[in-house]
Amino acid sequence: MNNYNDYVKHSKKITDINMSMAVLGWDQETKMPKNGSRFRAQQLSTLAEISHELSTNKDYGNLLNNLNSDDSLNSDQRRNVSLSLKAFNKSKKYKSEFIIEESKLVSNAFQKWRLAKEKNDFSIFESSLTKLVDLRIKECEILGYDNHPYDALLNQYEPGLTTNEVDDIFSNVKEFLVPFIKRISKSNKIDDSFFHQKYSHNKQWDFGIELLKKMEYNFDSGRQDLSAHPFSTHFSPEDTRVTTRIDENNLSEMIWSCIHEGGHALYEQGILSENYGLPLGETISLGIHESQSRLWENNVGRSLEFWKYNYESLKSVFPNQLSDVTVDDFYKAANNVKPSLIRTNADELTYHLHVLIRYEIEKALIEGKIMVKDLPEIWNLKYQEYLGVEVPTDALGVLQDIHWSHGSFGYFPTYTIGSFYAAQFFNQAKIENPNLLKEIEDGNNKNLLNWLRKNIHNNGKRLDADKLCEKISGEKLNFKYFKEYVIEKYSKIYSL
Repeated sequence: MNNYNDYVKHSKKITDINMSMAVLGWDQETKMPKNGSRFRAQQLSTLAEISHELSTNKDYGNLLNNLNSDDSLNSDQRRNVSLSLKAFNKSKKYKSEFIIEESKLVSNAFQKWRLAKEKNDFSIFESSLTKLVDLRIKECEILGYDNHPYDALLNQYEPGLTTNEVDDIFSNVKEFLVPFIKRISKSNKIDDSFFHQKYSHNKQWDFGIELLKKMEYNFDSGRQDLSAHPFSTHFSPEDTRVTTRIDENNLSEMIWSCIHEGGHALYEQGILSENYGLPLGETISLGIHESQSRLWENNVGRSLEFWKYNYESLKSVFPNQLSDVTVDDFYKAANNVKPSLIRTNADELTYHLHVLIRYEIEKALIEGKIMVKDLPEIWNLKYQEYLGVEVPTDALGVLQDIHWSHGSFGYFPTYTIGSFYAAQFFNQAKIENPNLLKEIEDGNNKNLLNWLRKNIHNNGKRLDADKLCEKISGEKLNFKYFKEYVIEKYSKIYSL
């Protein structure tokens, strides 16, 4: 290996292995029979080892170092090489034994989590989760950090983000959102009971497909399936997949999980195929990724304009359930602010208290201040403290999220960061296109998607998240845009 083309070939080979693992992971969560778990763990472990060997190959490292000082490369090529060299140096910190152990632990933990949730028994998952927490604590030391071990985990999902910055972000949540939610709680109550009737599984499924199509999700390059926990994944820009969850007694669960995961998938479909296998063919960060899902879910999908166009279609599918419900009734119910048990079903305000709870628990686990065995009790106490709700079961409490079974610690804060990015980006999109809300009301989401494609999706990792935000909106992430959006929207809904 001695030139840029050799680098591209090797980088694509690494990506091919990683995407093959992603296919097996998708299958594991959607289609794989129960008895497939043992050998699936072995298969994923083998591929993880191959990927690590390719990612830490000595000749590959020498090539990256040589190319990094090659003045003949253009700016995109230099960016690709720089980011790949950074990833190489990070991968070199891990021993193969760690990679193999991690892959096996995650595969087994997922099966234990799924069984524990099914049986409503945290103890089934406890041992696997303890091992994963210990592994992440070990990983923090492997990667190194300046101020707090949790910084090393945050950096996996939102490069450069620190625990101190996350603390500042959640101080805004506590200082503004908590009292604002309390003000809402004293206002007139909104009736959302119509969401909790009997809604046919098959009809919900079909309507969810139609929602994705109206968002411009390309089914020639994607598909939707069912899973225990809604998620999106991708194997290339031409194969991005989403899953949803359907509850026949809760229509809202399907609607906003489809829109949320669809937002993620639109981002992946907007990555340029010509950059497959290279950093410019990857998404920037989880915060930016979440900005896309939250923008579609909340700024678009919970807007009055969106439902002025889509509500009659929904009503035609469920005429009996929605016969006495107006579009204004539906819009208000879709934005009903009330404490709840399940994060993925939460309104867009209390949602951030769900994230805060997870952040505080993760941080304390990594600090060694709490033990895994005590999580159900700690979880329940925090839900009482922050949301004023009692958690009746493990399945509806500490076992509700899939993330910890994946070993994904440091992930949850990106949900809140993504919501703040979303408000800032959507505000800028409206400035640049004053007709945007009218277009959404007319069922035209193409111009919004094109704006996102141009400003975010097509760029891959050309810019870091903060630089991208600054380029789009003229400043780095600023909480004021989310605050202004919330005040304007909910003051009208609740006549504050």
